[in-house]
Amino acid sequence: MAEITTSLVKELRERTGLGMMDCKKALQAADGDIEKAIEDLRKESGLKAAKKAGRTAAEGLVMTKIAEDGSYGVMVEVNSETDFAARNEQFVDFANTVLETVFSKKEADIDALLAAGLEQERQTMVQEIGENITVRRATLVEGEGTTGAYVHSNNKIAVLVALKGGSEELAKDVAMHVAAVNPLVVNAEDVPADVLSKESEIYSAQAAESGKPADIVEKMVSGRLRKFVEEVSLLEQAFVKDPDTKVGKLVKDAGAEVLSFVRFEVGEGIEKKEEDFAAEVAAQLKGSE
Repeated sequence: MAEITTSLVKELRERTGLGMMDCKKALQAADGDIEKAIEDLRKESGLKAAKKAGRTAAEGLVMTKIAEDGSYGVMVEVNSETDFAARNEQFVDFANTVLETVFSKKEADIDALLAAGLEQERQTMVQEIGENITVRRATLVEGEGTTGAYVHSNNKIAVLVALKGGSEELAKDVAMHVAAVNPLVVNAEDVPADVLSKESEIYSAQAAESGKPADIVEKMVSGRLRKFVEEVSLLEQAFVKDPDTKVGKLVKDAGAEVLSFVRFEVGEGIEKKEEDFAAEVAAQLKGSE
């Protein structure tokens, strides 16, 4: 069997980023052949990634990047199982790699991005961090003049806004408002018909319980629907930095128009599994008996 020298272990560690003991074991199994050891470690990384794929990754980071000329911006969400892992320097570096790839390729299709090389890096992260790591989603937003972004300080909420006209400062202000208030649509007329129908059913049922005449009930429902539409429409909302001014007026006074916005919040829509830590420990102890 070939001698596994310290320099050989060090070289493998530098090339893979893995721990010293993992590198030593891989070299021993490969009889000192460093290229075979790397190949075996990559295979092992894939197996570990596959085993961890079923575990819920609902923590993580959201990041944005805007083109220097403001013509477009991108945003990504990369997930981990725990917030602790999301603050790991290697995880942050990987998330930045994903962001830069999306930005440079102007490609938001996750499957295409993974197939283009990110999948191997993702699997390496799974092996090094020991958690399921996923590239959940990405988006590309293009404006007609200005694209702006806002990222909450803990990288848990991020927003991209596309404007026609306007300035970078205005776009950032609107993005910050979206991050804080979370509107559903830009304009009142953009509220989906199915959403209005559902709200109407709820308000109708509530108003009917009042025992008031049908014409009064109809007016009550109509009024509540108007208020609902105002509350979920960006341009109808009171601007967070100046509650006396609606966002629509703020933008119009600046000679601009909001074309679109996208808001990402880490883990939104992911059903988190409730872990019973005590039960898990008890099961492990029982299994070790």
